[in-house]
Amino acid sequence: MTPEDISACAETLLGAERSRQQCGLISVAHPAASLDDAYAIQFALVAKKLAAGRRVTGWKIGLTSRAMQSDLGITTPDSGVLLDDMHIDSGAIIPQGRFIQPRVEAEIAFVMHAPLKGAQITRADVVAATDHVCASLEILDTRILRADPASGQTRSIIDTVADNAANAGIVLGDARHAVEEFDLRRVGAIVSRDGVVEETGLGAGVLNDPVTGILWLVHRLAVYGQAIEAGHVVLSGSFIRPIEAPPGSRFSADYGPFGKVEIAFA
Repeated sequence: MTPEDISACAETLLGAERSRQQCGLISVAHPAASLDDAYAIQFALVAKKLAAGRRVTGWKIGLTSRAMQSDLGITTPDSGVLLDDMHIDSGAIIPQGRFIQPRVEAEIAFVMHAPLKGAQITRADVVAATDHVCASLEILDTRILRADPASGQTRSIIDTVADNAANAGIVLGDARHAVEEFDLRRVGAIVSRDGVVEETGLGAGVLNDPVTGILWLVHRLAVYGQAIEAGHVVLSGSFIRPIEAPPGSRFSADYGPFGKVEIAFA
């Protein structure tokens, strides 16, 4: 894709978010687009938001589970950028119209006290740089249609990455823990919508260890000369399938002794 194509796609995504009207699939409009092109669109989209006054607060890792990777026909996670306007308090009620087609996932969030940069970073480095971990919910949204009306082609990894990995909101639990206080592979959540259990899962669903997700991200960012900075929040990846969040729905993610997170949609 040309720089002009990339900028135009970023502007289209920004317009879709502002209007709450989804745009067409980038993978249909640009069938030869590569994963590098998709990340270039994501970077251009984020740059436009930063120019408008937004601030980077961290990163998210997506598509970490085998089930989600199989759905998209891929074998690697993806990542996106967290911004300051995505943070929502636990227990808040999200007003109607804020999102287009929100869905909810459960994750373990890492909050960093030291930067992580470079392909040489190890698991021990990730643990040492982590200030604390906590329960979290991620709110996904899509500014791109889930399927092309004409062909029926569904979204690909190109569309997902370009759309900032479907980032929309982040809700952190109040309980904070040292990264080695729990075996994060065995930290689980019972996620309910309107009082009905919809999904359950364990941290091991994230690349067998949520810390591995952070390590993957650091190494991927190194390819683009980027890094996790001190103070950043990193969502390590969902260990449940996304749950649809229609108007009027209430969500509770019970992580047991690890914490609890709640959110509602007006």
